[in-house]
Amino acid sequence: MKLIIKNGFVYDPLNGVDGEQMDICVENGKIVEKVDEHEAKAIDASGMIVMPGGIDIHTHIAGSEVNSGRLLRPEDHVRDVEAKTAVTRSGVGYSVPSTFTTGYRYARMGYTFLCNPSMPPLEARHTHEELDDTPIVDKATFPLLGDWWFVLEYLGDGLIKECAEHVAWMIMATKGYAIKIVNPGGLEAWGFGRNVKDLDDPVPYFNITPREIIRGLCKVNSILNLPHTIHVHTNRLGQPGNYITTIKTMDCVKDLASSDRPVIHITHCQFSAFKGDSWANMRSGAEEIAKYVNANKHVTLDMGQVIFADTTTMTADGPWQYTLYELSGNKWVNHDVEVETSSGIVPFKYRRKSYVHATMWSIGLELALLIKDPWKIYLTTDHPNGGPFTEYPRVICWLMSRKARERTLKKINKKARARSLLPSIDREYTFYDVAIVTRAGQARALGLKGKGHLGVGADADIAIYNVDPRKIDPSSDYKVIRRAFARAAYTIKGGEIVVRDGEIVRAFNGRTYWINFSGVGDPANKAFLEATENLRKRFREYWTVEFDNYFIPERYLKASAPINIETKGV
Repeated sequence: MKLIIKNGFVYDPLNGVDGEQMDICVENGKIVEKVDEHEAKAIDASGMIVMPGGIDIHTHIAGSEVNSGRLLRPEDHVRDVEAKTAVTRSGVGYSVPSTFTTGYRYARMGYTFLCNPSMPPLEARHTHEELDDTPIVDKATFPLLGDWWFVLEYLGDGLIKECAEHVAWMIMATKGYAIKIVNPGGLEAWGFGRNVKDLDDPVPYFNITPREIIRGLCKVNSILNLPHTIHVHTNRLGQPGNYITTIKTMDCVKDLASSDRPVIHITHCQFSAFKGDSWANMRSGAEEIAKYVNANKHVTLDMGQVIFADTTTMTADGPWQYTLYELSGNKWVNHDVEVETSSGIVPFKYRRKSYVHATMWSIGLELALLIKDPWKIYLTTDHPNGGPFTEYPRVICWLMSRKARERTLKKINKKARARSLLPSIDREYTFYDVAIVTRAGQARALGLKGKGHLGVGADADIAIYNVDPRKIDPSSDYKVIRRAFARAAYTIKGGEIVVRDGEIVRAFNGRTYWINFSGVGDPANKAFLEATENLRKRFREYWTVEFDNYFIPERYLKASAPINIETKGV
C-alpha cells in the first residue's frame, strides 16, 4: 500500500520535528521521501497529531506467569470483554487480558512495539506461542539470566568471557533480545526460603554477591554488543528505604560506561524509590534518584506508575511476592523455575485512601517530572503490576496537566498529599515530551533503528490522534487528550491501516525481534562445541527437559525478525 498522510502536526523527536505541519509518505511498509499521489491513498490528518507508533519497553503480556495470572483470576475476565467482530476475535481480561485482546488494545492506543520483560528460559516456548498469538504489534522478550546457575558459577569464578558465551547461547536458544536481571541473587536465595538484603549480601552456596552479578552481566552485555543495556529490577524492590539500594545499583556500573551511551536500565523505578524504615514512615525517594539521574548519563529508567485500580501483580521476584501476599492476605501463586529463576502472582488493589498506595502514585509522577531529560525516563505502569496498560492515556494527562494531577491529589490520602512533592512541581509535559517517553526514547534505549521515528527508511508504524495542538491547552483540556490517546484516529502498522477511529479494521501477525550472534554456533568453533557439550551434560543433571528440546528454531516463530550482532571475540 502507498499512503500519504497529509497536513498532520508531526512529533518526531529522533529527527527533531516538533509539531511541524507536514506530509508523511509510505510505500512497501517503509517511510519514503515521496510517492505518486495518483497511486497513493490519502489520509487527511489536518488538525491531528502524527507520531511514530508507540513502544512499551516493559509490559508483562505473555508466558507462564501471565497465563497463571489469567488462571488465578477468573473474576478479572468478566470486568472487560472484547466482543468478536468481522475482523477481531473475542477475548476477556482487564488487568491480564487474553493474547488477542492485548494486541487489539495496544493497537487502538497507537502502539506498535512491545517488550515482554520476564521470560524464564525453560518456558520460552510457551512465551513465544503467546507472543505469536498477540496480533498486529511487533514484540521482543527478555530472558531472565541474573540468577541462572551458569551465570552465578561463571561470574563467581571471574570467567566473564565464558559467561558471555553461555549468555549468547541462551539468548539465541530462547530467541531473546536483552539480558533481564531481577533481584540479583535473591531469586536463587528464594530457592532456600531466603532473600538477599543488599548489593553486597552473599548469595547462598555461590561465591558471589548481587553487585558482582550486575557488574558481570554489564560486562557481558558490552562483550556481546547487545542493542539494549542490562534491564534491572533492583534488590529490595517494594521495601521502605530501597531508594539507597537503587542509587547504589546505578552507581556500581558507572565506571563501566565508556561513552554517553547508557549501560543500565532500572525498570519500574517507582517501586524502588521508597524512603523510610517501615510502612508507617515510608515516603518518596524520587528527588534523590532524580538528582542522581540528572547528574549522570549512564542510566535510563521507566516509571512503573501506579493506577488506582484492581490489578494483578506478577514478577520473577518470588520473595517480594510472598511479602506482598503476607501484607495483603490475597490469594497467591509462587513458583521456583529449576536452576533459572522464580516467580510470584498476587491480586492487588491500589486505593486512593491508603497512605502507602497514594505515596506510590505520587512517586512515579515525581520521577518523570523531576528527571529533567525525558530521554532518560519512559512511561510504563509495569503492566499489570502498577495497573493495566490501557491506563496510559490517563498517565499522559497527569504528565501534561498540573490541573489533572491536582484533581487526583484532592482525592488521595491526606497524609500522602501533604508529603507529596507534586504540588511544588510546575512542569507540564509537551506533546514533544510525550513522543519521547512513549516512543523515541524507548526506541533509542532498545537500539531499534527502524522504530520510534518517521524518517526516510523507518518502518511505517504510525499513530494519528484526533487532537489539534493549536486549539487546545493541555493543562485544562486534558480530558480531550485522554480520549484522543485512548482511541487513535488511525494506527498504521508496516504501512497497513489497522485502526480507524479507534476500531480494528485489519489484524495480522506482528514480528518477533530476537538477537542472532554471528559466528556463534559455527560447527568449526571449537570453544562453542566444548561449551555445548558442557551444556548437554548439565541438562542431563539438572533439567527436566532435554537439551535438544530447549532450543527454539527460527521456523517456530510465525513472523521472525532476527537482528544480527557482531560480538567482541566470543
